[in-house]
Order: sequence, then C-alpha cells, then structure tokens
Amino acid sequence: MAIELEAKMAVADHLAVAVLLRQFAARKLGDHFEVNAFFDTEDRSLLAAGEGLRLRHELDFGTTRERHVITYKGPRQAGPLKSREEIEFEVSDAAAATILLERLGYVRTLSFEKRRQSWELDGCTVELDEVPYLGKFVEIEGPDEPTVMRVRERLQLSDRPLIKSSYISLLMTHLKERGEARQDVRFKDVTG
Repeated sequence: MAIELEAKMAVADHLAVAVLLRQFAARKLGDHFEVNAFFDTEDRSLLAAGEGLRLRHELDFGTTRERHVITYKGPRQAGPLKSREEIEFEVSDAAAATILLERLGYVRTLSFEKRRQSWELDGCTVELDEVPYLGKFVEIEGPDEPTVMRVRERLQLSDRPLIKSSYISLLMTHLKERGEARQDVRFKDVTG
C-alpha cells in the first residue's frame, strides 16, 4: 500500500521558491497542465468517508506528452502532514475510463484545471501549483516526515501554515460559500 505524505502551503507567488530550487541544484521534472475530474457516488459516499477518486489528464509542455491517470485516495491519517493511502495507475483511453467509472456507479462531481511545475530535491518531489480561484501553492511530497520537513525548511516555507485539505475540498468550499453550482473550474473563468 502506497502512502502519500506531503506538506502543502499557500504562497503569494512561486518566484522565491523557484530561485531556491535552482540555487540548490534541484532537478526540474517538467511543466504541466492538468484537468482533474473527480468522481463519487450519487449519495457522495466517497466524500463522506474522506476518500477520493480522480481521473487526471496531464499535458507536459516540454515534451507534449499526454497522460491519463486514475487515482484513488484513502481517508487522511493522523499526523502533522497530509498522509493518506494512494493507488494510482495510467490508462490509455480517458473516455473509456470515464465510461467504466460511470458503469460502476460513479458520477463526475467536479473538474478543475491546474498548472504545475515539478522539481526533485533531496528525495522529495516539489510541486509549484496554481489552481483557479485558490491561487498558488507549494506541495512537498517525500518518503517520510523528517525528509519532507527538511525540504520545507530549506525552501524557507516553515513559517507557512500546513494545509491538509485537498484542492478539490478547497474548491468545493469556495464554490459553496459563493452559492455557485458549477462542475467545471477553469482558469478562463477567473476574472480580475
């Protein structure tokens, strides 16, 4: 069983973190554009259990390679970092995968775009993310809590509060607070 272990922090922009990543000779893994579609049962049983089911379409800007990945995320586990079971695999046909999920009783609940720049530093993956309406974030995913926290400190993010909520949860809260019932969140929809 794979466990996702990450620190997520909101930032005003990514510039300072990108400068430090280059200074520390981090390896750049790529620039990506994602569309993340989340599925649940009609009665939202996955949400109620703290679980998630996602189909991600990812485009790598550098290579133009496209990938489609199905991910199941289990309930959050106790601890200072966001930690949860994660099962993930690539599929060759996103349309067929969507039909399969629907035949299994899942419906698409929300889809959102994300811009992501990925780096590797000290055994951790560092993601510089931007999500419509929510803003910019840094995620540090690694093999254990001490390693993740060391990278967080090196990137001068220790003063930033840790966010344990997922992007989907943050977006659903944002939309609910504004009385919006949209199912697709795109960058072009963000004004100002």
